Amino acid sequence: MLEAIITLITATALLLGSPGPAPMALAAVGAAYPLQQGLKFLAGILAGLIWVMLFSAFILNGLISISPYLLSTMQVLAALYIIWVAYKIATAPINPSNAGTLMEPGFWQGFVFNLINPKAYAAFVALFSSFMLPGKDSLHALLTTAVCCFVVAALVDGLWLIAGRLLRTVFTTPKQGRYLRVLFAVLMVTAVLFAATKSVLP
Repeated sequence: MLEAIITLITATALLLGSPGPAPMALAAVGAAYPLQQGLKFLAGILAGLIWVMLFSAFILNGLISISPYLLSTMQVLAALYIIWVAYKIATAPINPSNAGTLMEPGFWQGFVFNLINPKAYAAFVALFSSFMLPGKDSLHALLTTAVCCFVVAALVDGLWLIAGRLLRTVFTTPKQGRYLRVLFAVLMVTAVLFAATKSVLP
């Protein structure tokens, strides 16, 4: 159980905390606005994340109820998605974060931001299909996994907000930004390979 929790925490932190729309927006807000205003934006991001989790779980359970073989298919697709995201992160151009586009960020701006964030939906489908924690039944396992994912997401997103100014400097420096993105990519692929090995080996 402990090993499964550690694997889930690692995968969640890498998928949701890797450079993407929400983390970059939080970093930009943290760099350009007061902490109180950034916290409102963070609260909206997390509220939107709850909706994304529920929607992703509903889709996954619906597919599995149709055919149990769809779980294996989802695991393969999830692994391919994570590898694709890792590639996109490693090869993405190093551009400055455009904090100016976030006009007076608040709760509702953060909420809507995550509702239209395709990475969040795909990430939770990947997490729920490949890193589900053991439980008494499927509902218990899903709830436990969701709570764990949300706590990790809240911590990771909070770190992006607080460290926004420093991280913005790093990501806009071509050499340092490239090294950091490649590191995220390698860690994500490592998590996928570890999960695949655990599912194959007895």
